[in-house]
Amino acid sequence: MSYLFTSESVSEGHPDKVADQISDALIDHFLAFDKDSKVACETLVTTGLVTLAGEVKSNIYLDVQQIARDVISRIGYTKSEYQFDANSCGIISAIHEQSQDIRRGVDRDTPEEQGAGDQGMMFGYATNETEDYMPLALDLSHRLLMELAELRRENDEIDYLRPDAKAQVTIEYSDDNKPQRIDAIVVSTQHDDFDEDEVRMLKKIKDDIKNILIPRLIKKLNNPTVEALFNDQIKYHINPTGKFVIGGPHGDAGLTGRKIIVDTYGGKGGHGGGAFSGKDPSKVDRSGAYATRHIAKNMVAAGLCDEVLVQVSYAIGVAEPMGLYINTYGTSKVESSDGEIAQKISELFDMRPAAIEKRLKLRNPIYGPSAAYGHMGRKPFTKTVSFENAGQKSSTEVEFFTWEKLDYTDKIKSAFQL
Repeated sequence: MSYLFTSESVSEGHPDKVADQISDALIDHFLAFDKDSKVACETLVTTGLVTLAGEVKSNIYLDVQQIARDVISRIGYTKSEYQFDANSCGIISAIHEQSQDIRRGVDRDTPEEQGAGDQGMMFGYATNETEDYMPLALDLSHRLLMELAELRRENDEIDYLRPDAKAQVTIEYSDDNKPQRIDAIVVSTQHDDFDEDEVRMLKKIKDDIKNILIPRLIKKLNNPTVEALFNDQIKYHINPTGKFVIGGPHGDAGLTGRKIIVDTYGGKGGHGGGAFSGKDPSKVDRSGAYATRHIAKNMVAAGLCDEVLVQVSYAIGVAEPMGLYINTYGTSKVESSDGEIAQKISELFDMRPAAIEKRLKLRNPIYGPSAAYGHMGRKPFTKTVSFENAGQKSSTEVEFFTWEKLDYTDKIKSAFQL
């Protein structure tokens, strides 16, 4: 019997994502001026207020207020009627020095023996149901909101959009786990207050989402297989509460790290519970999750399996991981057991924190783009980035989303004779 699976995403203007983007902007600035910075920075946003808290070890002093204001402005909170405005919101910083007790577990005389910044387990996942090896429901949810943000910035076809939004997609799967059709789409978007009755207002929003947003999304998919999943039987729930004028940090307080399933796989696979944003790569919550995604994606792309979950675990201050677990969900194309596969994979990928940082080039200012619309499933790219802080300037060419590169497929094919 067929079954339904649902994933959601949230826009860059969602309060939790505002917090994530501010935290990662701080990470990027610290790394731009001091690659050895150790940072764990949390952000809270609410009506007219941003609070920054966390621990830092760095040789650079940042103008954190200006960095936060720049992020808020870029997202689009630039009007006083939003009750959260980049130019007027209050910003409180309670950032202090990193604990020496934590630092002694990470820093080593030999860089390669750097200890893990915390204990915990991290998961990576990949599936061949999409071109980017991501679960389809989450992939479409992200794309819906990215397209909605483009429409908002164009301010042409739809001119009433505000930054806060959420989307959710439900897919019907067959017994053999193949997507059959889209069953339901939910979109809730913040909007300007209309000078007309709510019935007409809601009708216009529903019509614009179905007749402008959805066709633009389908056109950009450029994938006939996925396009065919759209049908005239889809159940649409557009702003189902009716009115959504009050939103963003004024509507709900936002916190760093509160959208970790949106950040990863939309409920597919697993999650160790640790957030990514606001953490430098010595924190294995971040680097370990990126490394396991890198492994999982290369395994599926190499044809070793159709779907896979990879887990790694660490003890704080210890370089070698506690173990590597792999589950191919019965889709493996080789005779080896999942345990035997894990053994070979652990020989191909050095999972010590310092090795991960080096392999994926994580000690660079690359985290801002990951803080909205998912850390996984994004296309790698190279770009020159520039930062300015208190008269100092930094400019460097860096690679983004290195954990999405398919650079280990040949090694995996060779190891498993594929």
